[in-house]
Amino acid sequence: MKATFIVFTLLSFFNFFSGDLPEPIANALKNGSATELAKYFNVNVDLTLLDKQDIYSKTQAESLLKDFFIKNIPSNFRVIHQGGKEDSQYVVGKLTTSTGSYRVSMLLKGQGKSILIHQFRIEKEND
Repeated sequence: MKATFIVFTLLSFFNFFSGDLPEPIANALKNGSATELAKYFNVNVDLTLLDKQDIYSKTQAESLLKDFFIKNIPSNFRVIHQGGKEDSQYVVGKLTTSTGSYRVSMLLKGQGKSILIHQFRIEKEND
């Protein structure tokens, strides 16, 4: 059991630094789960959510995202571009919702064995 956990942790760590967005983050966006997404937030998050922009606590950011997902029910999320080096990565994606498409940008950083979102943006996409 312990060996399985270590292997899983190392694979997750490797996936992050190989440039892949962790699957639980992508799934949380596809499913509109602010609770699951917030598990990856840093203690404070630089959040831009349409016309709101500030540094919010993890709890405040989760609450704002829950409200967004209630009003804009997600149906899909796909990564458009990603890159980074060493212990940081950026991801740009397209979130399709019941009210239209949105551009999602994230800055993720590895801290120890964790991957945390430090910056998260959702902006209306110009169709």
